This record gives sequence, structure tokens and C-alpha cells, in this order.
Amino acid sequence: MMLTSRLSTATALVLCLTAPAFAETFMVTNFAPTGPGSLQAALDAAGASNERSVILVTEADGTITTPTGLRYEGAAPVVIMGNGVTIASPNDVTLLTAIGPQVLAIFATQFTGPGGYSIADQGTAAGRGIFLDVAEDAAGVVSLVLTNVAVSGVAGHGVHVSDCTLAEACGGGEGGAGEGSDASIRVELNRVRIADVGQGSFDADGLRVDERGPGSIDLTGVNFQATGVGADGIELDEGQEGDVTVDMIRADFIENGTYCDPAVLEAYLPEQSEGEFQELEIAVVDLPQPSPDTPDMSCFELELDIFEDGSVEAYEYSIDVDDGLDIDEAGPGSIIATFSIGQMLANFDEGFDFDEAGPGDIDVVFTGIIANGNIDDAIKLSEAGPGSVYVTATTVEASSNGGIGIVAEEEDRGDLFMALISSATAGNDGGELGVEAVQDDEGVGNVYVIDSEIADGIETDGATIDAD
Repeated sequence: MMLTSRLSTATALVLCLTAPAFAETFMVTNFAPTGPGSLQAALDAAGASNERSVILVTEADGTITTPTGLRYEGAAPVVIMGNGVTIASPNDVTLLTAIGPQVLAIFATQFTGPGGYSIADQGTAAGRGIFLDVAEDAAGVVSLVLTNVAVSGVAGHGVHVSDCTLAEACGGGEGGAGEGSDASIRVELNRVRIADVGQGSFDADGLRVDERGPGSIDLTGVNFQATGVGADGIELDEGQEGDVTVDMIRADFIENGTYCDPAVLEAYLPEQSEGEFQELEIAVVDLPQPSPDTPDMSCFELELDIFEDGSVEAYEYSIDVDDGLDIDEAGPGSIIATFSIGQMLANFDEGFDFDEAGPGDIDVVFTGIIANGNIDDAIKLSEAGPGSVYVTATTVEASSNGGIGIVAEEEDRGDLFMALISSATAGNDGGELGVEAVQDDEGVGNVYVIDSEIADGIETDGATIDAD
């Protein structure tokens, strides 16, 4: 990925808006990891300032090799103009940690870890590329702006924004753990590439945003790519009240979710990986277990059905692979998203996987998307609370996916609306099913098929089909 050392008109405009004339400016005059003139010295000076700060790297295209990672601490906004600099480490460390800024903006910078990680390197302290820790007393909007940025070769998350008082154990979607600030989180990605990250730790994503307070998540992206990520290419977890809003143009998600590789882990599953029993026949503690030599036990999921007496009715082990783009909205709030001209290819679980569990809607528009070869469903939208699902797919291709091409489910009170316009599905679910629409409770379900070819069929439950 080319990292330009020149300010484009758009970049200059963002810089002016982010850092007005009264901002303090700190110059980076060498590529030493610490000491006078270093980037760390500029970060320290900016953190000590109460004003907005601009950090300018004066020499182009150099490399800062840091054994322990760089760190910024301060509430004031900070802008890093990297001038093509590479921040690298030979160690498993977080390359840039920012604690508490209201705005962190990074331009023309590359973050490079040692790379070469695999499931054999799993651990709990995996280094990240960029970590923004939101202050507990933050309010308003906390922003991360990345322009001409690349992140690669780190064991953990490529980019992690955490609004959670338990930042290191915030938990996944559907509520997660911990509480967050009152602030919303805004992430802007312009010409950003995240590749070969998250291969040294379970559930380490390309971009991860954890929001656990009453705020919302707002993600915009133009020319973004996530490829070869161990877990999800992007995961957005909104665990309390608030919306998740996404607008992405030319976003590609390719071969993500590979850390828990079934080709590696299937040999460690118990010989009987699933079973059904009579009442009182077997207790949970007596179930067969994966091999103790398993590289990472976190990769195994156990699904249990239990009788009233506590004995096992049925069990099944599965391997927890991940998605291209995963959004979880667990409290009151909606998922509102648009995706234009992008690819969702060969991810190890779903491609797009959106779950809304509380009061709120799912409202998504896909235009010009190719979603092929994913191991499970290409597009899956699930609304489990009192809310509706609206999905419009125009010029969308979903083919050769292991699961269904496009799935929309409304499981509670609310309506389901699906429009397929000039779109096509073929060869999904073994050629059995291309589109599924389910409206399980009170509400109306409608599927409109316009100038589209669904070669592998449509199945509905509680919804009617209007096809031209």
C-alpha cells in the first residue's frame, strides 16, 4: 500500500478542521524510538499540553523501530502527520497506545509487527497495531481518523477502540462485560489497509470497536481492505443503548476469520463431537472433551441442551471461525448501514453478520457488492427484539457460499422488508437455497424480486414473495 508523504486537498481540509490555528505543533526530526526529536518525545509533549496538538514527522518514509511500543496519554486531541513513516517492532507489543484523547487522527503512517504468527503463538497479551482507550469520563464524540494508514503483522487486533471500563476483558457482543463512558465513538477510515493481523490470539479482529455506555458507534470508510485477519475483518460491538451506523464505499473483506482454522483443529475434537441422550443418561461433566493438546481451547464452542434435572439432552462441539464484518447491537438501538461497491470473499464464517438483540431495527442497503465463496452465509441479518428488518440489495452477487446467499430474520414483533433488484444468487448452500426471509412473530413480511435471478431458490416463513 502506498503511503503518500504529501497532503492532499482532502487531507489538508481534515487537518484544518481537526487542528485549528491555535493548536500546538511538535516536530519529529529523527527516527529514534525515544529521546529528543523522537516521535515518543512529541507524544509526551502533546500529552502534557491542554491544547490540540499536531505532530509532524519532518523526514519522509523512515522507520521507527520500537521495542516496547509508543504511547500517548492526554485528553486533548492529537493529529499525527506521519509523512510515510513506518512504526515497527520486532516484539509482540502494541505499536501505538493512546489513552484518553477526544480525537486521534493519523495520516500517512504504517504500523508493522513482526508477523508470522499462528494459533501456536496464542496468548492473552497479544500486541495490537493501534489501541485507543476511551476515557471513563469522556462525553460527546470520541473520534479516530485514519487516512493512508496500513496495519500488518501484529498478533492481536489491528485497530482497537475500547469504550469499556474493563478494556482488556470487555467481552464480545450481546452485552459483553463492563461499562463505558457517555461518549459515542466515531471512526473514519480513508484508504486504510489491515492485513495479516490477529493470528496470534483468539478473537483478535482487524478493526474492533467496543462501546459499552449509552453512546453510539458511527463508522465511515472509503477504500478500505481487511484481508487475512485471524478473527473478524471488522467487529462493532454496541453493548448498551445506542445505534450502530455504517457507511462504507469500496470496502473489501477477503479471507478473514482464519485463526481457528478447522483444518488444524478438527484433529483435536473428541471422537464423538455430538450426541443425543435420554434423561439421566449423562451429566455435563461426563461429556467427551477436546484433546488437552489443543493449541487454543477457546476455538471450540459447546452447544448444550439440558433436561430439567440437569442431565444432557444433546451436545455439539463446533469450531469458532469468524466473519468478514460482524455487527452486534445488544441494547435499545438500531443498525443502520450502507455498503457500496465492495467485495466479501472467502471469509471463514459469514460474510456480513448483523445481530440486533434489543428494541431497534436493522436497516441496510447493499449496492454493487460481490459476496462469494464465504464458508457460511454471505449476508445474514437477524433481529431478535421488537424491531423490523429492512434490506435492499441492488446489483448484488452472492454465489458459491457454504451457507445461504442472503438471510433476513425477524424473530419478534416487527416487519420484514426485502427488495432484491438486479441481483443474482447461485450455488449457495450446496445449490439448495439462495435467499431466506423469516418473519416469526407479529408483523408483516414482504420480499420483492425485481429483475433478479435467484438460481438456487427462495424460501420464506411468514413472508410473501412479489416477483416480476
